[in-house]
Amino acid sequence: MKIKGFGGVFWRTKNIEALKKWYVEVLGISMEAGWNGTVIKPQQDNETIFSFFTEDSSYFPKEQAVMLNFQVENMEDCLAHLQKMGVPLVKEPENSQYGTFIWISDPDGRWIEIWEK
Repeated sequence: MKIKGFGGVFWRTKNIEALKKWYVEVLGISMEAGWNGTVIKPQQDNETIFSFFTEDSSYFPKEQAVMLNFQVENMEDCLAHLQKMGVPLVKEPENSQYGTFIWISDPDGRWIEIWEK
């Protein structure tokens, strides 16, 4: 058996409409009516990382079991868009051998990592 990639990411929320609106406006992820989701098709040079963290890791909030990571083409454009939308960073940007990383929080308080390779 060979895993081709992730088939989906699913979670519960108390306010589907507000969360859908936020993901459309802030991250540009269009959400379809009826099933409250979208299909994101990877592009060339897009990678999906699957990684485990210890329960006491401080990389993202301990009360959050899962963190999403979205890869972007241009971090400067992304930062300008987030600033225009009034979305603050939840911690300072980091640059490493793996790329540039920033973190924001969605309306449910869920940290989202944004990565430029």
